[in-house]
Amino acid sequence: MPRVIKHPDIRRDELLAIAAERFGDKGYDGTSVDEIIRRAGLSKGAFYHYFPSKEALLEALAGRAAEQALARVTGELEAPGLTALDKLRAFFGHAGEDKGSRSAATFGAIFRPENLALYHRLHSAVSAVLARPLAEVIRQGMTESLFSVDDPVTTAEIILALGSVTHDMVAGCLSASTADERAVALAGLERRLVQQGIAIDRILGLPDRTVQLVRPGSARELFGW
Repeated sequence: MPRVIKHPDIRRDELLAIAAERFGDKGYDGTSVDEIIRRAGLSKGAFYHYFPSKEALLEALAGRAAEQALARVTGELEAPGLTALDKLRAFFGHAGEDKGSRSAATFGAIFRPENLALYHRLHSAVSAVLARPLAEVIRQGMTESLFSVDDPVTTAEIILALGSVTHDMVAGCLSASTADERAVALAGLERRLVQQGIAIDRILGLPDRTVQLVRPGSARELFGW
């Protein structure tokens, strides 16, 4: 069979799609680079031309997931008739949406202690996608005298960095093996998300509980339970 030549962007998208499918079905640790290469019909050298490692592939998937989440609220973020507070609520209401248990299988491995460095790489990849649009919302809020901050870009980066405070709580949920353990872990995660929302309120100069990162019982949906 002659070799099929494809545009690099198309080939890269194919690799990401295959990785998302295999990571979702077998988990990150359960999927090898060789398996992805076989399914893509590429040589190992060609694969490493696009991604220097399996970790880099996962990092690209995290960035793409953030882009897809952001795309779901682009209309609201760009709507001229909405206040910055409306847009902020839309941003935090949808930008963190996920695909339940499939996403937990894909990204769950990064919450293991030995993968802490990989976790921070993925968190940085996601923040790189979300920082600019969040800064624009904050800038609008400053113009509308809704937010009391000095630097919208730095403020957006600090707010996104707060997402890392949930690391241990998410890890606890993923490692829970009984219904009781899951209930305790989920309650802890929800409490952490409530406090994270209050921290965002105070950074922006808003009343406590203006930003709602979680609704009662919604943390369970993240894990497909």
